[in-house]
Amino acid sequence: MNKPPTPVASNFIRNIIDGDLAANKNDGRVVTRFPPEPNGYLHIGHVKSICLNFGIAKQYGGKCNLRFDDTNPVKENEEFVKAIKADVEWLGFEWDELKHASDYFDELYNYAVELIKQGKAYVDSSTAEEVRSMRGSLTEPGTPSPYSNRSIEENLDLFARMKAGEFEDGEHILRAKIDMASGNINMRDPTLYRIRKVHHVRTGTDWSIYPMYDYTHCISDAMENITHSLCTLEFEDHRPLYDWVLDTLQTPAHPQQIEFARLELEYMILSKRWLKKLVEDGRVSGWDDPRMPTITGIRRRGYTPAALREFCERIGVTKNDAWIEMAVLETIIRDDLNEHSPRRMAVLDPIKVIITDLADDYNETLSFANHPQKEEFGRRDVAFTKEVMIDRDDFSENPPPKYQRLIPGGEVRLRGSYVIKCEEVIKNDAGEVIELRCTHDAATLGKKPEGRKVKGVIHWVSASAGVSAEVRVYDRLFTVPNPGAAESLEATLNPDSIAVHKQCYLEASLADAKPEERFQFERLGYFVADRYEHSKQNPVFNRTVTLRDTWAK
Repeated sequence: MNKPPTPVASNFIRNIIDGDLAANKNDGRVVTRFPPEPNGYLHIGHVKSICLNFGIAKQYGGKCNLRFDDTNPVKENEEFVKAIKADVEWLGFEWDELKHASDYFDELYNYAVELIKQGKAYVDSSTAEEVRSMRGSLTEPGTPSPYSNRSIEENLDLFARMKAGEFEDGEHILRAKIDMASGNINMRDPTLYRIRKVHHVRTGTDWSIYPMYDYTHCISDAMENITHSLCTLEFEDHRPLYDWVLDTLQTPAHPQQIEFARLELEYMILSKRWLKKLVEDGRVSGWDDPRMPTITGIRRRGYTPAALREFCERIGVTKNDAWIEMAVLETIIRDDLNEHSPRRMAVLDPIKVIITDLADDYNETLSFANHPQKEEFGRRDVAFTKEVMIDRDDFSENPPPKYQRLIPGGEVRLRGSYVIKCEEVIKNDAGEVIELRCTHDAATLGKKPEGRKVKGVIHWVSASAGVSAEVRVYDRLFTVPNPGAAESLEATLNPDSIAVHKQCYLEASLADAKPEERFQFERLGYFVADRYEHSKQNPVFNRTVTLRDTWAK
């Protein structure tokens, strides 16, 4: 029986919306948006924002737009746009309208002209260093720019010439004229436009000036009639500027900005700068490396959209930053995979077992349940032959105390099959065990052996009927809970974050697995057929998560 979905929990944002609806604010509408900048791949931190914005819209029968904040063409490209769309869809959400900040470039320019006409914006010809020095600090007020008293006519002329491309990058900027003594540095005459004479992926070379995010974001929200603009806490200090722009321009709509705590997950780093460095330094194979916190990476790792949505619902929405233990996420992933993953047997580090009292051509078909608790998953046939492969960890010449697997002269049951006894150990010239010769008890198929107890049960795969495969065992990329706080990020990298097993043996049916199809490899964990490299001719599987939390151990 499937677990019921987690009930939608109340939180301060839902309480605000409930109050707005009760007061018939916004005519009872709820419209949100998810506004990523297409300058990189989304990561698990963005999943919380995606689930919140799209989830709120769905819960209240409203709308949610996907809007690309494409105002910095130096860093943006179509590759990231396609990846972001794919990520949102994979998580199970549909946007009502697809928008781009560049859709509003004309309106944004006209609004900037209106600010100049009101005497609320001016063209500053100071250098970047001079602008920074004029900002002041948290304890000292800023100083007005020597260009802040230019006439409206001169500002209009200069701004039009900036748009026309007469000036080079950095020669001028357009700044709002607010309060250089404000206790909020964001209100100290913030930059609204800068010159960027570069190609834009959507508008080409039509524009030589591009608006800043703080200016663009609020107007874009207003243009789309967004009712609740949900942002992470770092934008809380920017809210006065958000409101100032909309109030000063008297836009047709004035969305309400609400801030919430972003996701902070232990053993992960979500800084785009550091993630980019990991890729460029070759510490990972790319943005889609299954150890990366990018959505494309965790998708390739085998995380499920349902589990990620459940995770975001369980951790809730608060106003206070808090670190979430990795075990919380892994438990939810594990629970979801346990419910929905068929079982298979796999041997990652094989030792050949020859059952000497079987004929060379012996081949028996055994029936296995695909899921121990779900009859509807059906059954599968598994070939049992004279030669099988077992995992090297399931045999020991010098067993530790309470060892219940195969030892010389000892017995063990092959999962769903017979009890076998180890009669002989074969080694190579280096003294390594390469083969075990065993006999089997023909009376033990589905039955307990008579007159003795056999406690150990191990998994196995037919040597002749199984398929050879590559299996990648992934673990956490970092060894410390907060790698971003370490003096050296490289020093916190986990040297055992990946182990590649190239000569594994898997049940024959796993060759037919489709990319991204998930399974429980019995006793080993949950695995997924690699999204890109898996094929019938070359099976490749990635470990998603262990069967239980073993990190501390």
